[in-house]
Amino acid sequence: MGKLTVPDNGAMPIPGTIHLVDLEGTMTAKHAKGARRDIVLVPAPSSDPDDPLNWSPARKALSTACMCVYTLMVGIASAAIYSVLVPISDSTGLTLADLNAGTGYMFLAFGWGCLFWQPLALQYGKRPVYLISILATLGIQVWAPYTTSNGQWIANKVLQGFFGAPIESLCEISVTDIYFQHERGAYIALYALLLAGSNFVAPVFAGFIADGQGWKWVLYWCAIFCAIGFVFLFFFMEETNFNRAPIVGLASETQASSLPASVAGDDEKRTPASPDVEAVEPLPENTVRPKTYFDKLKLWQEADIRKPNQLGGFVTRPLKFLTFPVIAYAGFSYGSNLCWFNVLNGTASLILGGEPYNFPAWAVGLSYLSPLVGVAIGSIYTGWIGDRIVLNMARRNNGVLEAEHRLWLFLPSLLLIPFGLILWGVGAAHAIQWFGEIFAMGIIALTNTIGLQLSVSYCIDSYKDLSGEAMVTVILIRNTMSFAVGYGLTPWVTDMGLQSAFILAAFVGMAQCATFLILVKYGKELRRKSAPRYAKYVEKVASSGMLH
Repeated sequence: MGKLTVPDNGAMPIPGTIHLVDLEGTMTAKHAKGARRDIVLVPAPSSDPDDPLNWSPARKALSTACMCVYTLMVGIASAAIYSVLVPISDSTGLTLADLNAGTGYMFLAFGWGCLFWQPLALQYGKRPVYLISILATLGIQVWAPYTTSNGQWIANKVLQGFFGAPIESLCEISVTDIYFQHERGAYIALYALLLAGSNFVAPVFAGFIADGQGWKWVLYWCAIFCAIGFVFLFFFMEETNFNRAPIVGLASETQASSLPASVAGDDEKRTPASPDVEAVEPLPENTVRPKTYFDKLKLWQEADIRKPNQLGGFVTRPLKFLTFPVIAYAGFSYGSNLCWFNVLNGTASLILGGEPYNFPAWAVGLSYLSPLVGVAIGSIYTGWIGDRIVLNMARRNNGVLEAEHRLWLFLPSLLLIPFGLILWGVGAAHAIQWFGEIFAMGIIALTNTIGLQLSVSYCIDSYKDLSGEAMVTVILIRNTMSFAVGYGLTPWVTDMGLQSAFILAAFVGMAQCATFLILVKYGKELRRKSAPRYAKYVEKVASSGMLH
């Protein structure tokens, strides 16, 4: 294991090109069951009953629930202060500029903190990283109400971003640990729903809590939520790290399972717990002892402790991946779409709280229910509907899935991004009826969710074997862009005025979204050119038993 074979025709396998649908029923690889019997299971599950791909539906559902609980609790803690910044300023004497600068540093730390936590999670296990992250976030929320100086506030926010960084890049990899290629989009969309949704639901509750109990209790309740989440994760979250054979991609149908033949042949002899996996021969009894409940509670698994130390590579590879055009595009796409979320958050109080709408604070918070609806629609579209669209595209492509197939789901955003921004900014400049502004919030949130899910999925689909490190690269680009936009947002809108600023934003957004067409045309060739370097990295990691 760990050696990457080259097809007989000498062509280097292309990462992100997978033979996913067995149209003629002649492939020997493992297949899904039922109505999807023609779908090849990628990656191929091993014979180990504790391989996350072999878990029962209930075991997978519990693992997914734990990921959702973590995302929701840490996400709420990061966004709850949006609707109480004015009370915090009045109470502490910190200016709004100071408070916003602190949140800007927090999101910068969310990105760059991944360079610390992601390597630790891949090396020693995801479970301890999740537990440390949510426990530290709890303590930081308790400390936050007692910060009285700008230095303390910035330190609090930087630490919150650093310890909360796993929410940005680790959850997506947890999804890929337990779900196959044809299932992955729906569950990454679920993660997108919880990540974006937590940012929109937090201000709704925070406004009411601040009115009833005071702004400090907004942060105390965040700590309480994190405590509940920690207990749930401690007793129910299971480690999903598992070393498996590499999936570099396929340049020919002869390697349709995306695995070296020696590995694929061995994997046929197993009986998995999951009904999605079609068994060929029964697994010999007592070959592997399944984990007990108390084994699952251990902070570190024995297999993770015994791995050779690869932390240096895990830290440096994300920086090297900046030179991979596909990964750089995924980060740019994610960051560009997030910019409009920042624009919405940065101008919501200005537009809805000012003339002619004059919304009170609780009403501004309540208006975030509209983005929640947009996030839900975006998650359904890119997840469950998107998986079906992409699968049909693979069927029409002789059963071969290209990573760029999913990018076609950006088409609605070409119109929705400029429409939402013009309705929001130009509509406010012309004092349209308030429902138009609320509707625009939902549209902007919808496009943000589409951008989040598709950018993440494109990166993972293109370079699955090293997606843990590649996602760190994506988040570094995204959060650095977000940090820069956050600093320039207020003077930009103030100096240009709402109408001019948002007309410009609409056309910039449309141009940015249209870049997906470049990747649709040239993405496969870019992946082909990156294959030798990618294969070298994969072989190095696989030979150390660290492939995820």
